[in-house]
Formats: sequence, structure tokens, C-alpha cells
Amino acid sequence: MSAITANLQAIQAIIAQTAVRAGRVPDSIRLLAVSKTRPASDVLEAFQNVGQRDFGENYAQEGVEKIHALTALTALLPPGAPPLVWHFIGPLQSNKTRLVAENFDWAHSIARLKIAQRLSEQRPAHLPPLQVCVQVNLSGEASKSGVAPEEAAPLCRAVATLPRLCLRGLMAIPAPETDFERQRPPLRRLRQLFDALRDEFVSVGRRQEGQETFDTLSVGMSHDLEAAICEGSTLVRVGTAIFGARTKA
Repeated sequence: MSAITANLQAIQAIIAQTAVRAGRVPDSIRLLAVSKTRPASDVLEAFQNVGQRDFGENYAQEGVEKIHALTALTALLPPGAPPLVWHFIGPLQSNKTRLVAENFDWAHSIARLKIAQRLSEQRPAHLPPLQVCVQVNLSGEASKSGVAPEEAAPLCRAVATLPRLCLRGLMAIPAPETDFERQRPPLRRLRQLFDALRDEFVSVGRRQEGQETFDTLSVGMSHDLEAAICEGSTLVRVGTAIFGARTKA
């Protein structure tokens, strides 16, 4: 058994065990394998050996090259099986929006309305709507993208009105913390914000196209995976614990 296969199976087991301890259904948590800087062969191995389908990329050009290199994978899938799903999770600049809009299935890092508008305008009509999350900067770190928590609701409301996009939820990268109990408070605040927005978007009289799918809390990585699940994450982004230490892009 290869390291990638063993690591993926171990992470899947951790997700399932943590979900049960938290009183949650394991299938309610989606694993996103972060494949940035990793070769397409690693993605292929994760797909073929373990059935992993969701992959995350931080660099638009690298991600697009990988997507194109793996297009032939569709020929390996049984009829009716879902294809690979590609998530863009890195900071998104104006000069990269077309690459993301034309090639990815998800964009997790919406931090400005201008970026969302460009994605909306550039999403090809023949593709399904681009699934998007608004990124929240929980700790106000200058090194991280995202809006302040108090600015998330107005941005979500604006993004939800844009055509060719489907607002799915919130994403965050909390400040690094090794202690389990210290990891939980910022994650809990994010969950509370998510719950409030979800209640607003699905309430009678406020539904717009796509808003009823506000169902994704994208938070939790290799170091805080268990705390994120305990605090309600629906999508965890794991790279190093699956693929090993990364090389430079």
C-alpha cells in the first residue's frame, strides 16, 4: 500500500471517528484533498486507489494544468459516476479570475465583491454555476485574505444575487493553534456566523436563486481537523497529512 493511499484511509477514519464522538453523521463532512504543488500522478493515485474526488488548488495556473492533464480520467469512470471536483482555495486576484471561472467547480476564497462580479461575468454559460464561499478572516491577520466577520453578511448578500454563481457558505483559515481546546473558540464563532446567515438565506421571503444551498462551512486542515469537525465544519481541507510535506510551487 502506498503512503498516499494509507494516509487517505487514515484521514477518512479520523473524520468518521471524530464525527461520531461529536454526535454527527460522518457522511455530512466532505474531505477536500489539497493537491497544490503535487503532481497529477498523486491526484490520479488518490482517485484510483481510494476514490477521492474533491481536490483543492491554491495556484490557478498550476491547477488548470493539472485539470487538463487529468481530463482523460472521465473515461475511467463508470456511466453516471460523478467526475473529479476541482476547488480553488487560494487568494484570488483579478488577473486570475478567468482561469478559475472557466476551469474550476468551486472557489472558496471570495473576499471582495469585485472578484465575485468578475467570476460571474467570466463563468461560461455552458458550465453549471460556479460554487463559491466567502472567506472570513477570523483573527484579522494581515497575512491572510478574507473579510472581517462583521463584513461577511453584506458581502454574502451581494454575492448571492450574482448570476452564474451559487453561494454555498463560508471559508476560513484560523490562526495556527496546537491546543485542541484553544482551537475551538474561533471555530465556534465562525459556526455561529454561518448558522445566522443560513437561517437568513433560507427564511421565507429572502430566498433567491442558489441561496437555499447555503450549506458549506469550509474550515479545518491537517492540524485542526478534529476541532473543526467538533465545531460543525462540513468540508475539511487536508493536504500535508495526505500527500506529505510539500515542495515549492
